[in-house]
Amino acid sequence: MRFFSDNAAPACPEVLASLAAANGLDTAYDGDGWSTALDERVSALFETEVRAFWLPSGTAANCLALAAMCPPYGGIVCHRDAHIQNDEGGAPEFFTHGAKLLLAEGDGAKLTPGSVTALLDGIVNDVHRVQPHAISITNATEYGRVYTPGDVAAIGALARARGLHLHMDGARFANAVVHLGCTPAELTWRAGVDALSFGFIKNGGMTAELLVFFDTALAEGTRQRRKRAGMLLSKGRYLAAQIHAMLDDDVWRRNARIANAGAAMLARAAGDRLIHPVEANEVFLRVTPDEAARLRAAGFDFYDWGPGEARLVISWSQGEAEIAPLADAIAALCAQ
Repeated sequence: MRFFSDNAAPACPEVLASLAAANGLDTAYDGDGWSTALDERVSALFETEVRAFWLPSGTAANCLALAAMCPPYGGIVCHRDAHIQNDEGGAPEFFTHGAKLLLAEGDGAKLTPGSVTALLDGIVNDVHRVQPHAISITNATEYGRVYTPGDVAAIGALARARGLHLHMDGARFANAVVHLGCTPAELTWRAGVDALSFGFIKNGGMTAELLVFFDTALAEGTRQRRKRAGMLLSKGRYLAAQIHAMLDDDVWRRNARIANAGAAMLARAAGDRLIHPVEANEVFLRVTPDEAARLRAAGFDFYDWGPGEARLVISWSQGEAEIAPLADAIAALCAQ
């Protein structure tokens, strides 16, 4: 019973079927029908003209977006616990050829206009200091917290006032949209987001992620960067087909809805052991080392987040019947 990561989940049936559907003779790289249809398809979803690029990893999507926004000598504001800071092995610095990550604070790994302003106001505008060029936020955050459209708009307004671009790491963007009940447009470009890394792999995809540019001028050069980075797959239609399959019939929403519901079920069982409010598909619990060992002995797999903390992640493939035993085990711990 694996609750370690939604990356460990299987690909959903629609995605697997899309691979067979794409398994014919077509143009190589990104010239096939599946790939060339992405701009129009994704533009319809977001209700505005976009440029859309398939990529084989979220790291690549984040870093190519940041490379389009920030020169090698510039800085990118992000949360101290952001994925681009702690979990991408220096890839942002590599793809941007040296841009510096500028670390800000915020509860639940959420930036606020106040925390960003405090950081920006401390940077002297001279040649001796790295100057900011972009802000990056994660939705849902590394602690499963969700930025509302209002939250994003406040940071977007600050970014525009300071002449900065705004990037959203949306590895769990679907979970955030479903939790909020808003449209993709309301949570992105209408709130000031210039580029989005739209995650599909955690949400039932197989090997395909999507980079969306709302500021289409930023897309210039990204095709070349993708090629130069070794990310232009020769049979890219298989990635594009996966994305189309996830967008068909709102499969991406359905999968996120299932995962969020499972996390909510665990949250109800956890009570005051919750470390963070559950707003997406991640649950953070207070557990002692002995309690963690007992849960593992009962067959539950999860991540030790820190001393006395556990992270549980629910995937699209885990329904109530699979989650109920863990909820019962957590409730039993709480009753002691």
